[in-house]
Amino acid sequence: MSRRALAEKRPLILASIVAALAFYYLRWGPLPELYLIPIKGAAVGLLAAYLWLRHSSPDARLMAWAFGAAALGDVALEVSAERTIGGLLFFAYHVMAMGVYLRNRREELSPSQKAAVVAMLILTPLIAWMMPADRAQALNMGLYGLALGAMCASAWASDFPRYRVGAGAALFLVSDLLLFAEMGPLQGSVVPLVLVWPVYYLGQLLIATGLVSTLRKRDPELRLVKNG
Repeated sequence: MSRRALAEKRPLILASIVAALAFYYLRWGPLPELYLIPIKGAAVGLLAAYLWLRHSSPDARLMAWAFGAAALGDVALEVSAERTIGGLLFFAYHVMAMGVYLRNRREELSPSQKAAVVAMLILTPLIAWMMPADRAQALNMGLYGLALGAMCASAWASDFPRYRVGAGAALFLVSDLLLFAEMGPLQGSVVPLVLVWPVYYLGQLLIATGLVSTLRKRDPELRLVKNG
């Protein structure tokens, strides 16, 4: 889709992408961090609005609430050096998103797909638990990793497009693992700073657009705005 077509047919998606790119590039410049906070929140917040306005099904509405929690989590991580509030908001995101995916389970999974689901469920909390250099944080990281792995596994096992929604959830998982690594083996490294935001945002973009396109094809009578 060309930029003009995107602007005409998906203005909320275009605005979200612009906000995501603006946050990523402006944070390297002299702009005070205070002004970057609403820009960061707008990136995923606009995806929440897109989910809400494009389809009126319970799945779209619940995922819109999940994306709203994620947007607040993005803001919370910028406002406070403590990650507790942000972590709780993202935990809520995982629970709500998992609710959508579990309601749309794929009837059958191949052996390789089952193996991927089991690996996400088991390895994600284990890796999260192992990452922090400060072992006092290990339990909290492990519990969060359990919700993260369950969200990703349920997305992979859902009947939403695996190379959009499933891949988006996997990118979300990778971005969080990079954040965990920043607390341990990648302390002081520029790698998380460079990669976490684009990987996370691309994952959220794939989830939102993949879920909406599927729901609009599945339940066309519940479509709302044509554009948005």
